[in-house]
Formats: sequence, structure tokens, C-alpha cells
Amino acid sequence: MSWVLAFVGFAVLIVLHEVGHFAAAKAVGMRVEKFSLFFGKPLWSTRRGETEYAIGWIPAGGYVKISGMDPREELPAEVLPRAYYRQKVWKRVFVIAAGPAVNVVLAFLIIFAVYSISGLPRIAPVVNAVSKDSAAVGVLQPDDRILRIDGAEGWTSTLDAKNADARRTALTAAVNSHACAPSSAKLGCSAATPARVTIERDGRVQTVDVRPRLTEVRNPLTGEKERRNLLGIEYGTEFLSSNVGAAASATPDYIWFVTSSTAKAIVKIFYDSEARKEIGSVVGAYDATRRTIEFSATKAFVLLAVVSLSLAIINLAPFLPLDGGHIFWALAEKVRGRPIPFTWLERASVVGFALVLALFALGLTNDIGRFMDGTAAQQVR
Repeated sequence: MSWVLAFVGFAVLIVLHEVGHFAAAKAVGMRVEKFSLFFGKPLWSTRRGETEYAIGWIPAGGYVKISGMDPREELPAEVLPRAYYRQKVWKRVFVIAAGPAVNVVLAFLIIFAVYSISGLPRIAPVVNAVSKDSAAVGVLQPDDRILRIDGAEGWTSTLDAKNADARRTALTAAVNSHACAPSSAKLGCSAATPARVTIERDGRVQTVDVRPRLTEVRNPLTGEKERRNLLGIEYGTEFLSSNVGAAASATPDYIWFVTSSTAKAIVKIFYDSEARKEIGSVVGAYDATRRTIEFSATKAFVLLAVVSLSLAIINLAPFLPLDGGHIFWALAEKVRGRPIPFTWLERASVVGFALVLALFALGLTNDIGRFMDGTAAQQVR
């Protein structure tokens, strides 16, 4: 069932994105020839008025075909006044920007709804994943609630947004205090003394010993590599009590966080080899959504909101055939004062398509690698 729900979620994001283009084009008087979910030869189609509605057999996106997107296209005389390239620049920008705008609004509404109903998310002392070959393998497992590490308090039934971060920091410090013996202090060494970890698993409380290992990790704030003593677990996200006012305040902050993080990640792939390793494809996003649905419906909605927002951001990159490329060249025409030669657009499209294809191939390669070894990029402790 999770496969079906993930598919439906992605299909809804695509449909609503294209609905944005479609509605905007109709609103400014352009002629929409076709509205298609997915690509390829239609598995199903119907015509309503001047527009054909279809579902293709290649589930990799969708499109809206507007008359006159190619200025060389031969159109009947009665259609020419409604052709895309016959419209003013602001109308073209409005139509193209409407798709990403719908995704941004959708992401905002989903996050606001989740925050209002389920509460605000915080990284809490709950095991989300155990890193491969780490100290915690075979000892800790996903969904374990960490109640205590040595003397540091972790999860409690009264945990809220105010103390979740402080408790997590205290737990991390407790783990890091268990160091390797000076004579064997090298990467991968186990601590001289074990950390006493008290957990709640399936309603039962138990205490286990785990010897942290010296591990090299990247500091998320500075980007520099550091050596820390870690259990090798990734903390999960819990939604902690809030109200509508807090949700309204926190939603724009989260939207901006995802937007800025996505933009920075896109820029970094051009000069940072480590960043290129983190790139994923729609295949990885789809699988992540499927697995998240199995784990938590609330977290699945948050992930869909992130995917929706990322879809908008990526589409606004100034490269044809992306939406941002069409906006860029429309604005360039406005600045230039006359139409851009179509040969320029063709060359830009070739370069842009090659770049998009290269990024997709890189993301798919990374996803396949992660699937093959059963791991994913994790922030460990």
C-alpha cells in the first residue's frame, strides 16, 4: 500500500504544478492544447473544448502544451493572437511562474496543517536509524526511546519543544565523554569504558552497554570534519505540543530553511565532491516517501511538503527547459527590447537539458549505490 500512496502523493504534486500553469494560461487568454499527467503515448485521453486531457505511460512528470511555445510553429490565423510568444512578457512570466508558485503554496499549507494538528517537530532522543557497522548495531534499534545515557536525561513523557534540544545536547556530550584509551586512539577505536544507555522498547525499560567509537564526521555548522566518540545512531523527529499561533509562526521559518538549504545544496554540487554524493533522484525521493509512509503518516506529509518545495526551487533554476529558464529568457527579452532569436533559445535548451540530465544521472547513480549497500546519508551520534 505504501508504494501506491507514495505514487499518488507524487502524482498529486505533479498535477497541481501543471494545474498552476494551466489555470494561469487560461486566465490570461492563452490557448492550451493539451494537459498531460506523465509523458509518452497516452494511455487515456479525452477532449474538452479546445484542450486534450491525457495520462501518459512514462511516470516521470507532466506537461501543459500551450499554442505557440515554439515561435516557428504554424498556427491557424484565429489562434495566433492567443499564441504564447505573441503575449506580453508579464503574461508569459505569470503563466510559467504559476506552476512553482502552486508548489510553494501547497508546501506552506501542508506544513501549517501538520504543525497545527501534530505539533512542532524537534529532533528528539528517539532512534531513527542505526548506522552500518557502528557501535550500536545489534544493541539499539529504530524507535528505541533513549531515557538516559549515564547521568544525562533523555526522553520523558513531558518532553516538549523547550527542553528537547537541551536534553539531546546533554546526551551527545555524555556519549562523547567515553573516549578510546590513549594508546589506541585512532579512527574506529572503541571507547575504554561503555556508555550506560537506558531505553524504552515496546513499552519495556532496559539498560544496555554500548562502547562509542571514534568517528570522523562533518560539522553541519562549519562544514569542517571533526572526530567524535559516537554510538552510530541517527535521532528521529518527534512532533511536540504547540498551538495554531506557534504553527503560523514556525511555518515560514521552516519554508525558508528548506528553500535556503536546497539552494545552497544546488550551488555546492558544482564545487564540492561531498555535496555531489548527497544528490538524489526522484527514485530516491519516491522510495524515501514510501518508507516514511510506512513509519509515520505525519512525517510522510512533511516529506511531501519538502518535495513540493524542492520541486518549485529546482524548477526555478534559470536553465531551459525548466520553468526558470523560460522566465529568464522572457525577462531578457524585456531588457533587450525585442524578441530573443529562437536559435539562442535552442542552444540554451541543449545546454540546460544536458545539465538536467547529468544531475538526474548523478542522483540516480547515488540512489542505486545507497540501495545496493542498504545505507543512506545519516547524521550519527
